[in-house]
Amino acid sequence: DEADRMLDMGFIPDIERIAKMIPFTRQTLFFSATMPPEIQKLADRFLQNPVRVEVAKPSSTAKTVAQRIVAAHNKDYEKRAVLRDLVRAEEAELKNAIIFCNRKKDVADLFRSLDRHGFSVGALHGDMDQRSRTTMLQNFKDGNLKLLVASDVAARGLDIPDVSHVFNFDIPIHSEDYVHRIGRTGRAGRSGKAFTIVTRSDTKYLDAIEKLIGEKIEWLNGDLSTLPAPMESFESNSGRRGKERGGRGRDRNRRDAAPVDNINQGAQSAADADIAAHGDDKVKAERKQEKAPRNSDRNSRNPLHANDDNRDRRRHYRDHDDGPTPVGFGDDIPAFMLIVANAKA
Repeated sequence: DEADRMLDMGFIPDIERIAKMIPFTRQTLFFSATMPPEIQKLADRFLQNPVRVEVAKPSSTAKTVAQRIVAAHNKDYEKRAVLRDLVRAEEAELKNAIIFCNRKKDVADLFRSLDRHGFSVGALHGDMDQRSRTTMLQNFKDGNLKLLVASDVAARGLDIPDVSHVFNFDIPIHSEDYVHRIGRTGRAGRSGKAFTIVTRSDTKYLDAIEKLIGEKIEWLNGDLSTLPAPMESFESNSGRRGKERGGRGRDRNRRDAAPVDNINQGAQSAADADIAAHGDDKVKAERKQEKAPRNSDRNSRNPLHANDDNRDRRRHYRDHDDGPTPVGFGDDIPAFMLIVANAKA
């Protein structure tokens, strides 16, 4: 039973191993809610000349379920805020609710978010072991949990007769899944409500759903065109502020650089006037003298030039006799220094 669910949860290798150990001539009944190519291959492998019975896919929704679409921006945190507002707005009539997500990761993220905001919530997804799933489901049935976040695979086959609300946090990719999801509420003549959060990137899935069920679903509080401007995250604001600061900084640097340029232009004008008055040779000689100290300073800071200076100094001491080594105080050494020297000796 639930062959497609076993495929999604990774149990097919175990089923194949079991099938190899049982007699080839056997009676086998193979049940699956959907029949994708992978499931068809499994049926061909396990069954011998089977008789195929297929029930038409459900394409209509119960009249007891009130359906609404809610517009939201694309960001997950914005969708979560919309969902929280919906749950709070329906609090008076909400007995319990199943919230559907398309992916296991989204189930876990949404569960943690709702739990942090103080909601009574549980989660069902394919990575949970059977014991945890059974405990979570029983708590939901007993009323200990008000909200249950689930994926389509994990929620398949659940028998919860009295569910008041269904929220589609993610619009289903396959339109048939929409009918399955909202079919969790409004059972046995009871009334129910189904809300689907839709973003601008979800419009093609919404069109497919409305085409399947043959009716337009009413928007709650306006469609996508009435959405306010999206909320900006802290990162985008800080990034923009950084860019603005950078722009002002560059302007300030340009303003600070302007007086320096004026000074340089004035100095160049003075140099040109000096050349005109005294001739090129004199000015060139003075400029050469001005450059010499700067070059020597640059050489002294360079380690390679420092080595050259030491080499020249040693060559000078080797080739020139500069007389006896000078004494710091000459012949007039202070008396206290002589006392210390004698004590050390």
